[in-house]
Amino acid sequence: MPASLLTTRLGADGIPTAYVLAGVVLAWLVFRTFSAKNLRRIPTEGGPSLPIISFIGLYTFLTSGKEVLQRGYEARKGRTFKVALIDRWLVVLSGKALVEELQKMPDDTVESATAEIFEMHHVFGVDWHKDPVHLPLLRSLTRNLGVVFVDMFEEMETAFRELVPAHNDRWVPVHVSPVFSTIVTRAANRVFVGQPICRDGGYVHMMLHVAEDVTKAVALLTIMPAFLKGLIARKATVIDTRIQQCLDYLRPAIDDRMAMMARFGKEWDKPNDLLQWTIDEVTARNWTPDNIARIILFINFGAIETTSHAIIHALYDIAVRPEVAAALREEAEIAVAEAGWTKAAMTKMRKLDSFLRESQRMNGPTTVSMFRHVLRPVTLSDGTHLPAGTTVVTPTLPTHLDGANYADAGAFDALRFYRAAGVQPALVTTSADYITFGHGKHACPGRFFAANELKAALAYVLVHYDVKPEHDGVRPPNVCNGLTVVPDAHARVLFRKRQTD
Repeated sequence: MPASLLTTRLGADGIPTAYVLAGVVLAWLVFRTFSAKNLRRIPTEGGPSLPIISFIGLYTFLTSGKEVLQRGYEARKGRTFKVALIDRWLVVLSGKALVEELQKMPDDTVESATAEIFEMHHVFGVDWHKDPVHLPLLRSLTRNLGVVFVDMFEEMETAFRELVPAHNDRWVPVHVSPVFSTIVTRAANRVFVGQPICRDGGYVHMMLHVAEDVTKAVALLTIMPAFLKGLIARKATVIDTRIQQCLDYLRPAIDDRMAMMARFGKEWDKPNDLLQWTIDEVTARNWTPDNIARIILFINFGAIETTSHAIIHALYDIAVRPEVAAALREEAEIAVAEAGWTKAAMTKMRKLDSFLRESQRMNGPTTVSMFRHVLRPVTLSDGTHLPAGTTVVTPTLPTHLDGANYADAGAFDALRFYRAAGVQPALVTTSADYITFGHGKHACPGRFFAANELKAALAYVLVHYDVKPEHDGVRPPNVCNGLTVVPDAHARVLFRKRQTD
């Protein structure tokens, strides 16, 4: 909790605000614990479910979430169990049948709970569930992928040349996390806000820290009663500051474009980027310009960290598999020779697509997926009754490591999906046994843009560099905490410019 909040005092009696908040929060958490009595018949994994001592299960899940979910899945596959978060129980639906059952439920029975669980309304000041203004913008991004890919790749190539050493006579260690997070941020924001903003060091630094800022804000807001969340979000987090900083970077471009709109209406050569689509949307709603910054920040939050982590996972995976790298490189070189560095070339890289899908099968961003909020009571096919207000999820890694879903499921098989019978499932394809992006109508809407950025980045590495792990044959381990799975942020990969360049 920020020091400024800890030192604030209430009234003449001098009672520290922190003490008052602590009392309110404790009372609220106890109330939430007792109010979950309707879920008592659902087995608990990770610890006891009795009031108060259920916090033992919370600690277990936060420190060993992957193992807790795996045990629950193996013991109760095809049924349900629950795990503890600090402010709620998560009811886990295990097995393909329940996953399909969940994704087929109508919107008047369940709704997406991602924005609510991660406090996006309070963090960004927009109710993204009731008014998902970002969805038409992401659909515009998907429709224009073939056009915007050229600019995205140009920025990516420039960033590679600036940030990744180019020595063909020796191996150079590269701290992958900051370097590739910067490359991803610049490439994405070339499409989001254009030049020169996407290359501004201050802007890039701000966007790289948005995820950290939001994570801290969510950690604080999660334990707060609903009536305090708005106040705490404004007074005890830096998000409002980030919104103003973002607006400061964007304002010259916004002012220029709005002046052109005022002068020429629709009859001018509009930039084809996310910023312009956002300006159009905000103008149509008569919203103020600060909402443009909120939307750009929100989409960056959703796009940058997950995509950065995915490419880092892929680099760690390819670095320990030189024979796979050779096969993917050959495919990439042929595709680029035929179609250049274009979206069409990415489509031709079917082995690369399979490799990335396998990397995400083994290293998805979260331990659970398909966050849903139950709107009215429903009874599942296994007999489990879910009262209104229940939060349900599906277990990601246990589903992906289930031998009934995949042969030799625990082994990394780069061409698993390339060899699949029938039509090869693409990286972005969801199913009841592949839930990295969720499944069904609420699956991640930004996955199409992310997939092309991922393929372009890894293909560029393969064509221009040789890579190997810093420690021979050893892939840096993942870090799993509760809901999240992240790559080692401190590991390095050795790069050498290819001799053929």
